Amino acid sequence: MTLSFSASSLPGADGVWRHLHLAPEALGAGADAVPHAAIVVDQGVVVWVGAHAELPAVYRPRKQHDAKGAVVTPGLVDCHTHLVYGGLRANEFAMRLAGASYEEVARAGGGIVSTVKATRQASEDELFEAAVPRMMALLSEGVCAIEIKSGYGLSLAHERKQLRVARRLGEIFGVTVRTSFLGAHALPPDYAGRSGDYIDLVCHEMMPALAAEGLVDAVDVFCESIGFTLAETQKVFEAAKALGLPVKLHAEQLSDMGGAALAARYGALSCDHIEHLSAQGIAAMRQSGTVAVLLPGAYFTLRDTHLPPIAALREAGVPMAVSTDHNPGSSPALSLLLMINMACTLFRLTVPEALAGVTRHAAQALGLQATHGQIHVGGPANFVLWPVGDVSELAYWLGQRPACSVVRQGRLAVDGMALSSQVA
Repeated sequence: MTLSFSASSLPGADGVWRHLHLAPEALGAGADAVPHAAIVVDQGVVVWVGAHAELPAVYRPRKQHDAKGAVVTPGLVDCHTHLVYGGLRANEFAMRLAGASYEEVARAGGGIVSTVKATRQASEDELFEAAVPRMMALLSEGVCAIEIKSGYGLSLAHERKQLRVARRLGEIFGVTVRTSFLGAHALPPDYAGRSGDYIDLVCHEMMPALAAEGLVDAVDVFCESIGFTLAETQKVFEAAKALGLPVKLHAEQLSDMGGAALAARYGALSCDHIEHLSAQGIAAMRQSGTVAVLLPGAYFTLRDTHLPPIAALREAGVPMAVSTDHNPGSSPALSLLLMINMACTLFRLTVPEALAGVTRHAAQALGLQATHGQIHVGGPANFVLWPVGDVSELAYWLGQRPACSVVRQGRLAVDGMALSSQVA
């Protein structure tokens, strides 16, 4: 696929952005909204932010961008996706509607293994072409950083292929991409009955080779009754630790395996899904500073009824992130705004909690809290201008995609509000 643009060709966002309404979430925890605000961008970096009336005189002669009263949030962060894969699994969705469970689909040869087959059959270019429209859908709603996992190759060559596509997407679209090596996602058919041998391959061949090639930012495992055991997960974590790589975990989605407590002992960036998270797991995550990543799209698609322990997480002060978990089997979601609504309606998050979940807490889940998730002096210019009257509308609407404008990595990447024609 030849794209008709490159990130470097997008217009720069340097200058004074005025007529803004800074949402409380823009400036971090405990901040107040700032009406009639301004943001100054210089060489792609935020150099000043605050009330327009207090704008220093030195910045007033600079190029002016009229935001027309838009509500401004930090650039959104989608901190858990499986964006690069081959094939689709709509047929499995139909199977589940007819009564099959997630486990039954997997044991019948469907599930992750079916996507592995399609991913292995696809070339790197074909995987890239399939991923482009998915990426564009997410970016159009204000995503400025995204995590992309491997885990549908389950061999060195095919995991490498996925991770190379993830890096390529970041370069082409000028978006921050964090990759997670999820070699321990499922047991490939050629290793049936030999999970120990496969974990050795993951730890001693695949992970070191991919890390040496600069393709791995973090390591993830699917720790579950249909995935990998605690002991196998620990082996993967030990291998990651030896390579200096942070870890994450698909934890407690279908049962309480004790994975969250194990991950916390390794200082995991995040534990994701966590519908069956125990009090012990919550305490361990609180102590380690591990983020709880909520994935309402999977909960909804799988018609789950076991809610994550939101009240207990809130009481313990564990940061909660929200993500699409985009994948072809259990969460074919391509709208982070819809996930905000689902997090509020299904999981009972408040609007501020949900917005923190797709900004600063999601950034923390990727180790990006120094550069993403809030608007601060010295940070890259990643922010979204929303044509809404109040920030709560981002959680309120179902199916409406506001024509937002997105400043990403210091460039006007999406101009839904036609701001380029308003520069004065």
